[in-house]
Amino acid sequence: MDACVAVLETGDPKEKTKAAGAALELLKNLNSTASERGIFPPDRPARPQKPLLKPPAGVPRRRLGNAEGRAALLHAVAHIEFNAVDLAFDMAARFHGNIQEAGLASSAFVADWIRVGADEARHFNMVTKRLQHYGVAYGDLPAHDGLWEAAEKTSRSVLARLVVAPMILEARGLDVTPGMIEKLKSVGDHESAAVLSVIYEDEIGHVALGRTWFGAICEAANLDPAATFHTTREKYFAGPLKPPFNHEARGAAGLPREFYDAT
Repeated sequence: MDACVAVLETGDPKEKTKAAGAALELLKNLNSTASERGIFPPDRPARPQKPLLKPPAGVPRRRLGNAEGRAALLHAVAHIEFNAVDLAFDMAARFHGNIQEAGLASSAFVADWIRVGADEARHFNMVTKRLQHYGVAYGDLPAHDGLWEAAEKTSRSVLARLVVAPMILEARGLDVTPGMIEKLKSVGDHESAAVLSVIYEDEIGHVALGRTWFGAICEAANLDPAATFHTTREKYFAGPLKPPFNHEARGAAGLPREFYDAT
């Protein structure tokens, strides 16, 4: 648990990803990840001085037909993965006590989200390495803070965090990433497309973990999963879920259509 908090308290991107790897290695050498003492993750994880954070509408979008547009896309993906590292380790540190209270295996919960966090750190490193091809480093372009704003809104409810982070935001990535991959291939950037393909396959598993733990908590509390998903979404997530949906990937992650498709 100290290793999870250490990730959150590390701002430098290279050091944060190293801390994520260290937490994974520690996990491999422990018989249990359960903690009986209080763990208090920071309300907001440490961040580097760059990138400059703007409202989502203030971050320009660029077409993938030129190098600047492809670099902007990769930078945006890097920023998402950087935040995803913290989201995973915050999930483990903040909510393991709630899992214990629900009568579920908190050690398995913590282990699952440490592994997810290590995946996200690996993704970040892959994307930033590809960014070097375009002469861009993480932080060179502006980004937005929407992901951590979602984390702050769900900081008091493990069900809300599971719904909003993996089951809505990451699931949205399953919808849009295949299109980005095809566009990159169409302009000849097969290397970047290959990086996004790795991320896409891993994210199916991450969404599946969110769905699994959400379902386990609902079962333990005798809650209807579909109804609970919708009431939680309405409370913690602004706006409707936008189609088109990648039904195949969402199905592979265990998300039934009744959770997201009203048609």
